[in-house]
Amino acid sequence: MSEFALEILASDGAARRGRLQTAHGSMETPAFMPVGTAGTVKAMTADAVAATGAQMVLGNTYHLMLRPGAETIQRLGGLHEFMNWPGPILTDSGGFQVMSLSKLRTMTEDGVTFQSHIDGASHTLTPESSVEIQRLLDADVTMVLDECPAMSDDKDAIAKSMELTHRWAERSKQAFALRPGYGLFGIVQGGVFDDLREQSAAALTGIGFDGYAVGGLAIGEGQEVMFGVLDGLVSHLPEGAPRYLMGVGTPADLVGAVARGIDMFDCVMPTRSGRTGKGFTARGSINIRNARHTEDARPIDEACTCPACTGHSRAYLHHLFKADEILGPMLLTWHNLHYYQSLMAGLRVAIEAGALQEFSNEFHARQALGDIEPA
Repeated sequence: MSEFALEILASDGAARRGRLQTAHGSMETPAFMPVGTAGTVKAMTADAVAATGAQMVLGNTYHLMLRPGAETIQRLGGLHEFMNWPGPILTDSGGFQVMSLSKLRTMTEDGVTFQSHIDGASHTLTPESSVEIQRLLDADVTMVLDECPAMSDDKDAIAKSMELTHRWAERSKQAFALRPGYGLFGIVQGGVFDDLREQSAAALTGIGFDGYAVGGLAIGEGQEVMFGVLDGLVSHLPEGAPRYLMGVGTPADLVGAVARGIDMFDCVMPTRSGRTGKGFTARGSINIRNARHTEDARPIDEACTCPACTGHSRAYLHHLFKADEILGPMLLTWHNLHYYQSLMAGLRVAIEAGALQEFSNEFHARQALGDIEPA
């Protein structure tokens, strides 16, 4: 079994083109990981997800510990076997979901006790139990448990939360069982404060992790602020370790963050948008529910090779959504994931060619054109 490692194959400015080796295969970077929170990428089979070009998916500790339970999944062969995904899996630690979904959350030095959003049952998640749950799931990438504060300009509160995250990170590292091909990522916090972000990066690199995630962004601060945080932070992260921007984002977010040295992304945006009628294209987004698509015989995107575009018209997809047919969200989700994977593939090629700036310029120019009205 290969060691867990990122091989840097090319660079263009701060951007890197790499290959991440894991226990369940490799992933070309920069990469977008579809979100399979509860063991499924919504509206997609595992084969369909792979057909979009995705090589790693994300699962979630919080959701899977509540149902069906990590021990159940382990008895059934682990998350790869359970969801029929043979490739690499990254599992989020559950910290964000405890903050955003759970009821009556109580935070202590030891961990967090919360009531399930499903049935109100009480659970406790600690750095050690989160790491153990992720081991039972057989995640290739385990995330440390962190506190995820809401966006705030209260620097003292953000600093206090960050310091707790560092202490939890140390405990997560101690609890993590070393195995070839498996990695543990620390999570840099610090809000929008550059000095706190630098302190967090220093604390985590001092502990030593296999990769470094950037948490606490894409929570309402705006793209310009997010890019500013990355501009100040990335140079403080180890050159040879993967960098993961959590929960991001729009196609423009991905292009800008790759240019700033980020290697890995996840976000519910392409799948959630696909279920609600929003499609992403090279010329911006469309709402397939709009009446202008009623008799539009064109595909969503003429250059796209996904099943939604090669086999169906906008008019048909519009009809499916208006009729509340489940095939509509399935096809549009497939298209969106295919678009995201095609964008990442284009970024990888551009970095290899030393042409990332030209790629970015063309991307923004085409997005600004907007969708063409039907003839």
